[in-house]
Amino acid sequence: MIVILDFGSQTTQLIARRVRELKVYCEIFPYTVSPAEIKAKNPKGIILSGGPASVHGNGSPSCYKDFFSLDVPVLGICYGMQLLAHASGGKVERAQVREFGHAEIFVETESLLFQGLPKELSVWMSHGDEVKVLPKGFVRLAKSASSLQAAMANVEQKLYGVQFHPEVMHTPQGKEILSNFLFRICAEKGDWEISSFVQREIQHIKEKVGTKKVLCALSGGVDSAVASSLVYQAIGKQLNCIFVDNGLLRHGEEERVKNIFGKKFKEALQTVDARKRFLKKLKGVTHPEKKRKIIGREFIRVFESESKKLGEFNFLVQGTLYPDLIESQSVRGPSAVIKTHHNVGGLPKKMKFSLLEPLKFLFKDEVRLLGKELGLPEEILRRHPFPGPGLAVRVLGELTEQKLETVRLADKIIEEEIRASGLYEKLWQAFAVLLPVRSVGVMGDARTYEQAIAVRAVTSQDAMTADWADLPREVLVKISNRIINEVRGVNRVVYDISSKPPATIEWE
Repeated sequence: MIVILDFGSQTTQLIARRVRELKVYCEIFPYTVSPAEIKAKNPKGIILSGGPASVHGNGSPSCYKDFFSLDVPVLGICYGMQLLAHASGGKVERAQVREFGHAEIFVETESLLFQGLPKELSVWMSHGDEVKVLPKGFVRLAKSASSLQAAMANVEQKLYGVQFHPEVMHTPQGKEILSNFLFRICAEKGDWEISSFVQREIQHIKEKVGTKKVLCALSGGVDSAVASSLVYQAIGKQLNCIFVDNGLLRHGEEERVKNIFGKKFKEALQTVDARKRFLKKLKGVTHPEKKRKIIGREFIRVFESESKKLGEFNFLVQGTLYPDLIESQSVRGPSAVIKTHHNVGGLPKKMKFSLLEPLKFLFKDEVRLLGKELGLPEEILRRHPFPGPGLAVRVLGELTEQKLETVRLADKIIEEEIRASGLYEKLWQAFAVLLPVRSVGVMGDARTYEQAIAVRAVTSQDAMTADWADLPREVLVKISNRIINEVRGVNRVVYDISSKPPATIEWE
């Protein structure tokens, strides 16, 4: 296996994802983990992630120097390279010219890390400090126009560092660089499969749960479907699934869940109508973070209430994914909070359940592979992601039943037209957002002053970054015409052409 130490980068899990794509098993650990714990894992290599700090900052994250003498190869990425240099006696200073975004690097020294690659490479940089003086025993492998050291190595001790991010898609040959580290330097085999994760996680669930009963929050989306199926395979009838209609769901969601999962879980599936309860709690709330936290708390309270009718439950299953954790809070390292996800930072501090989150260190595409391994239908696995807080974060401002119905119908039209155009599986998400503005229009020769719908469609591989989708004009025309004609109260449709970053995929 490969160990990844997290120093707070927003792309730490992308490192793990790239490693897994190369069929090598890896685990992420906080930078505070001890060398003894890592040594017990018997890793073939260690990767130090990037991070937002400076090695000279007060309280900046560091790690034990013993990591560099465990007799296993080490690869430091961005902050990880600077930390490796600093800990080894090199000199790290604030860069005279910062590098953010695309850069060209020039390979100067032959090495296993860049073997088989051209001398000039396009990479993605994101740093304000630089390694000014290399530590003793290190050589410069590559430089950039602005940075003295774009890559370095102590070949004898198998210590390597790169100032750029090989894990992101913006470094086109980053995967080859990681491959060289894994196979040429760490001597990994590349024989790990998603089936290995299934076997390991099933065993883990059995050991954790024992003979106790488990409750599952089943929404009908990809994540909860895969999570519930995995837990069901591990413990069978000890699992009870609850589908909560909170009034914030897509069109026809309850019927869809009953049709698909009613057959699978049979008497183990319960449905709860909590629409009035949620809308009452959300009345007058306009701040997106408050919405998320209220929804997170109410979900737990509903499950606690319903579980009393079914018996004593010790665990609650959630389909939490790693992007939720990254954006909500620092789980493994000191990463910045982007926004609270209802099933992470929105959970109440006190609750009677212990959480069971078997997917929390996986990305969406890995979850879909896992679902396929578990035999779930493509109808479920290929569905676009839907936010846990549902339409609450697609109605900007205060929620009302009328606003929710407006965005629900517009969303239905968008999905129908995207599917009809054959673009559905090419997009990561496509949905409607109800804007908190009104504008003047003309309908039937009369003046209107009505609401606006924003159409959002993006392409992505992992939701950590996303590009707005350049939809064909004829598709946008059909969507606009149908929404304005079929959704009462809407007289304007706009198209969102912002990418992530700087925007997020959802508006709230």
